Amino acid sequence: MTARANPLLEHARWPTLDPAPRRVVVIGAGTIGPDIAYYLASALPGLAIVLLDLRQEAVDAALARLRDYAAKAVARGKMTPAHADATLAGLSGSTSYDEALREADWVLEAATEDLPLKRRIFAEVERRVSAQAVITSNTSSLPAARLFAELAHPGRATVTHFFAPAWRNPVVEVIDWPRAERALIAALRRLFAATGKLPLVTADVACFMLDRVFDNWCNEAALLLGRADDPPTAAEVDSVAQAWVHAGPFFVLNLAHGNPIIVETNTLQAAEEGAHYRPAPIFGSVDRWLTIAPGQAVAMPAAHAAGIGDRLRGVLWSQAVDILDRGIGSGADLDIGCRLALGFKRGPLESMRDAGSAEVTRVLERFVAERPGMPRPRRALAEYQPSERHIVVDRIDDVVVVTLRRPEALNALHDEMTDEILAVIRRHERDSSVAGFVLTGYGTKAFCAGGDIGRFPSLLGDGDAAAQYARDCARLLVHLDGATKPVVAALNGLTLGGGFELAMRCHALVADRRATMQLPEITLGILPGLGAMVVPYRRWPAAAALFHGMLARGERLGAVQAHEFGIVDELADSTDVLIARAAARVHALAGRLRPTPGDAVAVPPWPGGAAHSASGKTLSAQMVALIGRAVRDAAAAPTLAQALEVGYRAFGESACTAAAREGIAAFLARRAPDFGATG
Repeated sequence: MTARANPLLEHARWPTLDPAPRRVVVIGAGTIGPDIAYYLASALPGLAIVLLDLRQEAVDAALARLRDYAAKAVARGKMTPAHADATLAGLSGSTSYDEALREADWVLEAATEDLPLKRRIFAEVERRVSAQAVITSNTSSLPAARLFAELAHPGRATVTHFFAPAWRNPVVEVIDWPRAERALIAALRRLFAATGKLPLVTADVACFMLDRVFDNWCNEAALLLGRADDPPTAAEVDSVAQAWVHAGPFFVLNLAHGNPIIVETNTLQAAEEGAHYRPAPIFGSVDRWLTIAPGQAVAMPAAHAAGIGDRLRGVLWSQAVDILDRGIGSGADLDIGCRLALGFKRGPLESMRDAGSAEVTRVLERFVAERPGMPRPRRALAEYQPSERHIVVDRIDDVVVVTLRRPEALNALHDEMTDEILAVIRRHERDSSVAGFVLTGYGTKAFCAGGDIGRFPSLLGDGDAAAQYARDCARLLVHLDGATKPVVAALNGLTLGGGFELAMRCHALVADRRATMQLPEITLGILPGLGAMVVPYRRWPAAAALFHGMLARGERLGAVQAHEFGIVDELADSTDVLIARAAARVHALAGRLRPTPGDAVAVPPWPGGAAHSASGKTLSAQMVALIGRAVRDAAAAPTLAQALEVGYRAFGESACTAAAREGIAAFLARRAPDFGATG
């Protein structure tokens, strides 16, 4: 069975996870076990979840903590009272294995990192559950082959490694070990992706993929403190480290009480892979580090800071090349996992690319000289860079499925993602075995939440540069205008701004009936300059008044209404159906592509009255008028290219307005814009 890069395209099922488990038992009511239970309860209301611990006081404290989570979520508007009630309704606690494990579909162990203890737990579990019940461990370091060696049915067991806080951190490592059944790995990946997680598959080695990065990053920081020559302080290390992470290693260790974890995991790595992984001796004499908070800095000589930086980058890049050389995980997964699970500003491979091969070579040569035995590259540095970081590519028969994968930004477009999509289409469009393409978004929340704000703030006040920026950003969309093979957008959730502009340039749209489309730029005091003021009026002229409302008021369009207007060609009720129908639409369009009409088109009068959003908020009257003028001028243009140029120039004009300056400033400051004074 070939694994799909997009977990939601997996067809394999596991009986107790299809379509979702009914009863899950989480063993361990300490720190992470309750958080895992809360994630599952909030993602799958109606699921029965039992927190199992030998200590009643631990169970009671955990359930109280989860009730507090829900109350805070309601107070902050992150959860409705009804959703909070549904989340808590299925949660219960127990101190009895017999009672808790009765009819369990999935048992998730999150006890102490102690191999004999975990094996005893699994033996107790296996005596009480069916042969089809899933058994997973949340261990951060112990290989599955060791944990499950004594199980009678090891094929239904693996490691599912969550990251703190498990209810919010999207990353979970799913360990693909030789005795696990392929259908189990596929079903777990699918379940996690469907419930808002980012499952990353790794090989079954000590500390898996991400923890060997984190553990050795922290261990190297501690080793630095004990060096004989010019040792830094913990605060100095954290100060330098903030060039690459949001919080320094010692700050994180204090936060997580993580010293014993590093000792434990690096002792394991040393036993399996060599003495160079031994934990720093200083861990045995320090309980809490004297360091600085994120955002603070410590003054130090440049050479001193550079030496610290070289060691930190050295261990990071050494681990990165080792992970790829040994096939522990993929390059794209390593980068996104380090960003989302570990708080790195850039993935290790991204930072290697940015530094350049000469600098990476210098740093690694110095590092392995100072730290004999640590991994060094086995191939040319360029070979470690993934061809796609922000998308994943699958092939379903003769259709190439491109999934936009930036879940931390609801799959928003930026330059790198745009170029990756364009490269995949160009690579396959002359391949006779490829019928066409489907574009979709990762997960179930969003197709694409628009475009990253990118360089636009730096272009405010420069109309020509902003117009050129719009032209540059439209390169993928212009290519789709002239594509010779069908490209179908499969809208699996929110489709906003630039995401809707991308979808409307595809040859057809298929949508989950719960999907929504919106052009919210007007609420930021800007306008959508990549084609939204042009293309929909030419493709769907009967819906012109609807597009007026979307552009002038930020009105939201549901998939069902879009289908009624012919904007969406087909509706679907699930991801399986969505992608299948999109692929079928590719075949139906083969040899029958119709380009966006280029002739001028009539549009109804632009709406008058006060400039207010669909929710009643004051908008910029100047920007609403600018959009209306651009829509009118573009509609009158005799060719599509000339009409698009109207939009680019309008985008440039918008960059020179007080409304754009206020809207962008408010966005960056995370406050509501005030267009009362800007007009």
